[in-house]
Amino acid sequence: MTAIEFSGISKAFGRTQVLKDVSFSLPEAQTTAVIGESGSGKSTLLQMINAVYRPDSGTISVFGESIPEKSVWEFRRKIGYAVQGAGLFPHMLAYDNISLLARLENWSETDISKRVTQLLSTMGLSPELARKFPGQLSGGQQQRVGLCRALMLHPRLLLLDEPFSALDPMTRQDLHKHFLASKEVAGTTTILVTHDMQEAVELASYMVILSSGRVLQVGTVEEILAAPVNSYVEELVSLSRS
Repeated sequence: MTAIEFSGISKAFGRTQVLKDVSFSLPEAQTTAVIGESGSGKSTLLQMINAVYRPDSGTISVFGESIPEKSVWEFRRKIGYAVQGAGLFPHMLAYDNISLLARLENWSETDISKRVTQLLSTMGLSPELARKFPGQLSGGQQQRVGLCRALMLHPRLLLLDEPFSALDPMTRQDLHKHFLASKEVAGTTTILVTHDMQEAVELASYMVILSSGRVLQVGTVEEILAAPVNSYVEELVSLSRS
């Protein structure tokens, strides 16, 4: 089943054309990596799924439905979202950062506590860490807390905007292992924006290659590795094997 479909999407900011007549669809219950250099339109693509930006032309559907024009906050609460640097509120404990959306949804304290404990375990974090502020955590711990928050409401769709890029290589590899082993992520439609082809190959099963706002190639990781369509994609493929 198709999870996300872009049809003729274009987007400009002022005189800068960021996306140009983009059309493709993404499979449900898989991790798709969106790859491209800085400025290729990756993050804009992701933020349009979350209705942060609206396309200048074209349409986007999410699980067969158009993105609503009103009550967007209700739509967004069904989507998990994690960014580079975790984006945690510095004045709130890790526990409160993770559980924020559940409180807005009026979950009971019992259900919140159970869910937070479950997520901390999933991400390899100790229960004691929940009572610390973000500034007391390492970069890797902050990023895991950010992922816990994104997964709190059992989202059907998870959007990840370069969540691992600011981490040192060892911390990144450790977090990759937790991500791949997580039953929370398995079966969730996940879109991972990254500029790292090795990371994309390791974490994703499907891939979209962008360059200068245009889609160069879409397909399974195996298809793209086996048959890159042009020299740009060939170079990315070679980087994944270095």
